[in-house]
Formats: sequence, structure tokens, C-alpha cells
Amino acid sequence: MDAYDVVDWRRRVFELYAAVRAEADPAAGHDLWRRGRDQLFAEHPASPLLPERRTGFDGLTVAPYDPSWRFEVEVRPTAATPWDVQTGTDGVVPFERLGVVSLPGVGDLDVWRLRSYAGGVFVPLRDGGSGTPGGSYGGGRYVLDTVKGADLGGDGDRLVIDLNFAYAPSCAYDPAWACPLAPVGNRVDVVVPVGELQP
Repeated sequence: MDAYDVVDWRRRVFELYAAVRAEADPAAGHDLWRRGRDQLFAEHPASPLLPERRTGFDGLTVAPYDPSWRFEVEVRPTAATPWDVQTGTDGVVPFERLGVVSLPGVGDLDVWRLRSYAGGVFVPLRDGGSGTPGGSYGGGRYVLDTVKGADLGGDGDRLVIDLNFAYAPSCAYDPAWACPLAPVGNRVDVVVPVGELQP
């Protein structure tokens, strides 16, 4: 894959999430996000879809928007616990727990800060439907990954955690990608039936 293709992919993802944040209606923002991701997956040279899966691709499986899965929550500070993710392609990716968010009816999720260059905020999720028929990718999904542009906004220590925007990491489509998967503090028993699901 060409390095400039990856750069362009990242730019487009940043632009897409900026447009989502600018949309006053979260459901309209979700529709914009879904259509934008479908276009990137179908047409962009850095798409994680393997070439044989691009033929006949007609969009990712994304549940209809449900506002009951959108939260604006405060990040409660916690001990700065390290989490070092060993990957086959990127070496060790170092994270540090920044805090915890409580999602009513869902549970607590750890919020991670990347300790290396770029220092973004990362919130993965593995729910009770992960790896089940009609559920999400077995390794879980990402809700926020600000280093890569997946940022729904917030104010200071408050974040928008909208599970309708949970998406499968690139390694769900192409094993050549290295993806940190949800650690224990980002696993919940409740089934989250929104966001990107397995086809």
C-alpha cells in the first residue's frame, strides 16, 4: 500500500468526522458517517477491504441510528495504568489509562491515552454481541480513536460516546493490519446492537 494513500485516507476520515461533529442532528451525522465510510471502503486505494471483497461491495452493515445509545459523559480520573499492546507490525503500542466513563445501561469503559507520538484518546469496546451471529466483530469495535480522526467531540473532560458510531477495526477486514483489541476494562456483557455489525 502506498504511504500517500494512507495519508489521504486519514485526511478523509478527519474530514468525515469534522462534518459529523458539525451536523446538529446526530442521526443525520450518522447517515453522513455511514455513507462516507461506504464510499471510502468501496473506492479508496487504502481501503482495508481485500481486493476480492471489493467486487460487489454494496456497503458495510450498520444498524439504524438509535439515540438511546448516545452519551455525553465525564471522564472520571483513575490511576494511570499502563497498557502495552504488542503488535506484529508496529512493535509495542503504549497506552495509559486516562480515566473511566460510565454509560447508563451499558457499564464502565476505560478511556486510554496513547503514550507515544500523537498522544490521542482511544476507547475500544467489546460487548455481549461481539463474535455472535448478527453481532459485531469478535475482537470488538472502536468508538473513539482520535489519532486516526475518529472523534465525536466533547468539552474538556467530557466526551461524546455514541455507540451508533462503533466500527470494526481494519484487522477485521485484512489480517495485515495490527489492531489493539479491547482489554478487560473495555468489555461489557450487555449487547450493543448499534454501530457497525457483521454482515
